[in-house]
Amino acid sequence: MGQKGSIEYVWAPIGSRPPMVRDNRHDSVHIFGAICPARGVGAAIIMPGVNTEAMNEHLAEISTQVAAGAHCLLVCDGAGWHQKGEWLIIPDNITLLQLPTYAPELNPMENVWDYLRGNKLSSLIWDSYDAMLEACKQAWLFLVNDPARIASIGTRTWACVKG
Repeated sequence: MGQKGSIEYVWAPIGSRPPMVRDNRHDSVHIFGAICPARGVGAAIIMPGVNTEAMNEHLAEISTQVAAGAHCLLVCDGAGWHQKGEWLIIPDNITLLQLPTYAPELNPMENVWDYLRGNKLSSLIWDSYDAMLEACKQAWLFLVNDPARIASIGTRTWACVKG
């Protein structure tokens, strides 16, 4: 999420062009997030950049949120920092499931990001980095404080198995 964010669709009368603000500066923050639709919970961190170090921090945070005695199957797309390798530290209670190339629609988190951009993080102007951090924090809290919303956005019959 950042100052040069995306412009989302909005409801408006047919034939009208509703005004929309867009910031042309380039500062940004990145939410690393994961959800468990079956439990209606999520884990996230907000970082200044995307890299393996940030992903390791995210995996450590997810690991603390996995239910006792459970194992997390984390769906990952093809981003470079999601790739298994010598630098990625995967906790014992997490297994990464790599999606096929060019199939982001299979990752429920893509729907979460679309939802947050469209409902909480679009059409805003942030005056500072701290303001962006706070907006991302509030958007994530909005999501995780509503377990039914997490289940609605993230449930995939092929991925959600109750044991």
